[in-house]
Amino acid sequence: MRKYHALPVALVAALALTACEDGTGTQDEGAAKPQLTSSAKATTAATDTKGTNAGTATNAKGANSNAAKPADPTDPADPANRVSCNGSNTTVTAKPVPRPLNHMLITVKNTGSKYCDLTYFPVLRFDEMQWVPQPMQESKPQAVTTLAPGESGYAGVLLSAADGSGAGGTTARKLTVGFQGRTPNSSGGPSAVPQLPAKGVYYDSTLTVTYWLTDRDEALSY
Repeated sequence: MRKYHALPVALVAALALTACEDGTGTQDEGAAKPQLTSSAKATTAATDTKGTNAGTATNAKGANSNAAKPADPTDPADPANRVSCNGSNTTVTAKPVPRPLNHMLITVKNTGSKYCDLTYFPVLRFDEMQWVPQPMQESKPQAVTTLAPGESGYAGVLLSAADGSGAGGTTARKLTVGFQGRTPNSSGGPSAVPQLPAKGVYYDSTLTVTYWLTDRDEALSY
């Protein structure tokens, strides 16, 4: 009679491990999946369709709620209801100030019936000058300067270098203040020609201007 010897436990474990690794071992197939009847399949399909339609309706509702809301015609401060500030709806003055030295203050007052925006910085032209003074970038505000009817906005002008380092110094008798539109260097409407002092205004190549600001003192701080 042939005798059968029991395999060592360690070897049995090793063989089982090898079978699992090469895919030949016994695997747990899990519980058997039930087969749906025709009526059950129809019920499931109807439920899925209902869920899909509900999801679509919810998504559509969410999309509508995220859509841009139309401008409120009763809100004068709404951007859609504001206009550009320019020479037709404002009064403009340009006055040299004693402090700081060699500075001038431009003041724009909204005389219209609507809120108006002072965008970017004023485009200045003394007499027949052929170049445009550059803005002081450090004066750029976080938001557009908007004026309610009766309110004023400001821009400071550095006319000349205090140490005399500027070139081409001359005295101007006329100043034209241009206004920009919604995009840089576009026209914002009619210019203004504020009156200068009788003796004129001296400026040189260091002539620069601030952005439009809401605070007078800030406009003269650059």
